[in-house]
Amino acid sequence: MTSTVAPESISSRAEAPGSQPPRSGQARWLLARLDSLLSKELRQASPSQLARHRVLAGACSFILLLHLVALVLFPLSRLSLVTGGLSLCYSGILLLLRRARSHLLPSLSLCLTMAFGSTLIVFSSGYMPYAGTHAAHMLLPAFAVYLLGARRGFFITLIICINSGLIYPLYYSHFRVGPQESLGGLFWPFYVASTLSFLGAWALDSLQSASQREAQVTLEQTLSDMRDHEDKLSSLIDSTDDLVASLDTEGRLLAFNSAIRGGTLRDTGYELTVGQLLFPESNPAVRALWMPRLALALQGERQRYEEVYEGQGGPRTFDISVNPTRGAGGRITGMTLFARDITARKQAEARLGELHRTLVDVSRQAGMAEIATGVLHNVGNTLTSVNVSTTLVIDRLRQSRLSGLGKANALIQEHADHLGQFLSEDPQGQKLPGYLIALFSQLQAEHDTLLQEMLSLRRSVDHIKSIVSMQQKHARIAGAVEEVPVPQLIDEALRLHAASFERMGIHLERDYANVPTMLVDRHRLLQILVNLLSNARDALVASETQDKRLRISIHMDPEAGSLRIQVSDNGLGITPENLPRMFAQGFTTKKHGHGFGLHISALAAMEMKGRLTCSSPGPGQGSTFTLELPMEETHS
Repeated sequence: MTSTVAPESISSRAEAPGSQPPRSGQARWLLARLDSLLSKELRQASPSQLARHRVLAGACSFILLLHLVALVLFPLSRLSLVTGGLSLCYSGILLLLRRARSHLLPSLSLCLTMAFGSTLIVFSSGYMPYAGTHAAHMLLPAFAVYLLGARRGFFITLIICINSGLIYPLYYSHFRVGPQESLGGLFWPFYVASTLSFLGAWALDSLQSASQREAQVTLEQTLSDMRDHEDKLSSLIDSTDDLVASLDTEGRLLAFNSAIRGGTLRDTGYELTVGQLLFPESNPAVRALWMPRLALALQGERQRYEEVYEGQGGPRTFDISVNPTRGAGGRITGMTLFARDITARKQAEARLGELHRTLVDVSRQAGMAEIATGVLHNVGNTLTSVNVSTTLVIDRLRQSRLSGLGKANALIQEHADHLGQFLSEDPQGQKLPGYLIALFSQLQAEHDTLLQEMLSLRRSVDHIKSIVSMQQKHARIAGAVEEVPVPQLIDEALRLHAASFERMGIHLERDYANVPTMLVDRHRLLQILVNLLSNARDALVASETQDKRLRISIHMDPEAGSLRIQVSDNGLGITPENLPRMFAQGFTTKKHGHGFGLHISALAAMEMKGRLTCSSPGPGQGSTFTLELPMEETHS
């Protein structure tokens, strides 16, 4: 588009705020102290693992502090020996944390130290029948599961159960006297219940840990899929040639692809950045055009425009769409802008329009040429009959006995003074009346023949006139439809060829069924029949068959509801490869043919809602042309 609506990259995005909530100063100080107790490898773990490492360091530090306090409070007691030894163990675990690459060994060391340490403290506590069921022991199974997992945590829990639920009660019941007697029969059930409580604590925390771990895996997989989809979407948008940009409610860029960045850099010389206005105030004309459109998008209206912008290399046309973007609750939070360069398509459409106009002109000229060809061909067929009739008239006139009448007239004028005597006594005069009677008979026969030929000639001329008239009206209205007796029309077409059939020794066979008259364009049907008869005549003349036969049949097809006219001959025939092309324009098997007659006849049959087909057994076996016309509009 223009300088402002030019290309850029969706890889350029506005920085999102941090995903972690802000921490207070005390929290940051405490986390920094805990991290200082960890090795570099433990500090670089994932957020969830880092939290576990911090808990491990904090728990170890807290327990060490408690033991140091106990040493201060009970410096010379038997308990101080146990707490002193345990303090050394916890200090060693903290040193191990500074060098460990995995949290497993420090965690296992801490849990074992806590398990055996608590047991030593219980045994060294003196007359304490409830020491083995102390609530502090309940924390150890949960802590072990958190640090070591369910399987390793069960081992720690088992140590506590054996020590606190079995060994300590046996020890106390055999080596201590007094307080346990006050429990009566509840002493052992009390410790069995505590053992079950330890196992229950382990089971519940294992279940919670497994659920949390599964949820964490699902969350991480979902986040990974989202990142993968986001990367694919970004790559897809960034690889397109379309201009894509996301704007906030102020028209500032939130994200854009490389196409809009490159176009802007190419057309204006400056590079787009996230947060800047796509339509800056430095370009008031474009800004005045686009600000109302952005306002409509913020109102929830989708828009589409097609505009021309000036750029390097000349004007370019863009198909632009502006759509609102919605956040939670359907609230409009901004808009997206898509623009596609359709300059090439517009140029192609313009060329296509010019080509269409050219094709219309060419098709009009081709149609005119086809009409002219059709007229010439059909007129040419009819002119053959005209030529035959004219030749017969000229031959008859040359052979006329009219000269004999002139001689008789001269004799009568010569003997006009004694005509009676001449007719009765002169031998020539006696023959003159008989001669005149015979001459009249011959002249009458000549007159009748010439009259028939002139009538045939007039019909041919009328047919030529109808062909020309029909072609003149072809572009405006259909030919005149009239009620036609089909056998009569076929006979009329035959009369146009009768002389040539007789002269060429072609034997005609008629097979007319009793068919009703039909409403049809008379001259169009006559044109088809003349073409079919002409082709049959040419096929018979070119054939070496001695018994040349032409058969014309008319039948009804009740199932198809059509009238079927067939013209069959025993002439040259048609090869199988030529059958599909018989009605193609320009195709002919004649040496001096043009390939228009059958094509025009097939078109005429289609215009009458019929069809013209042909069949042939093969070369030298003749052919049959079938014209089928619908009989919906017929009269019996």
